[in-house]
Amino acid sequence: MKRTRFAPSPTGPLHLGHAFAALTAARLADPGQFLLRIEDIDQSRCRPEYEALIAQDLHWLGLDWPQPVMRQSERLPAYQAALDRLAALGLTYPCRCRRADIRAALSAPQEGAAPAIGPDGPVYPGTCRHRPMADAGSDDAIRLDAARAFRHLGLDEIAFLDENVAPGLPHRLSAQDFIAGIGDVVLARRGMGTSYHLSVVVDDAAQGITLVTRGKDLLDSTWIHVLLQNLLELPTPRYHHHRLIRDDQGKRLAKRDDARALKLFRDEGTSAGEIRRRLGF
Repeated sequence: MKRTRFAPSPTGPLHLGHAFAALTAARLADPGQFLLRIEDIDQSRCRPEYEALIAQDLHWLGLDWPQPVMRQSERLPAYQAALDRLAALGLTYPCRCRRADIRAALSAPQEGAAPAIGPDGPVYPGTCRHRPMADAGSDDAIRLDAARAFRHLGLDEIAFLDENVAPGLPHRLSAQDFIAGIGDVVLARRGMGTSYHLSVVVDDAAQGITLVTRGKDLLDSTWIHVLLQNLLELPTPRYHHHRLIRDDQGKRLAKRDDARALKLFRDEGTSAGEIRRRLGF
């Protein structure tokens, strides 16, 4: 059975881009199962009123899902177990660097091209890579040692299938390009105990997701998720990276763009059918 999910963060109202993502996930699940998951690991920004609004907006669009809804804030032990497994393999290290430290390290005079930019920003220069996990403190983030990870797997590349971007042809990335262009990603952020990359991989496996649907802006992050799936011996689902909904100037919609919030459309009397037609459904 095909199973998809829509996994918003309750940090603001849903907008037209979210509606497109949710409707896409529901359509591609048919006749399987569409799930809702709440990504609320950043408790400093998440609000219960936004979570309630998410459910109202999705029901208004005509969507439904099984209960109970999975919430990341309730799954910290599962993320810690995954971190512990990777640490036991010698693939993680604590990192005390702040963004300013990373910028300073990357701006130091050096030969070659400008620093590479990965899915999470400038590729980490490896300042703390020498630190053992025994040295980890409460103020540290935890990073994955990408080079060690590939050596552990004995792989020189990773791959995944996308049903929308070049369907039928595996997307492939070499270990060398991952290390140079993505690098040692953060698996657990300070004060959170996890990160988007780790939690989404653990949760997709726990829910048996067979098709991950999300925007093309997250396509590069998929390499991180596929690597983690290999390391944690979890299945790699198929992917569908869909187009993004943009404003009249071609800019991708963001939660701060309240003018396109679904609640405002509802309050103005716009019907769900009109929204669906506007988005191509």
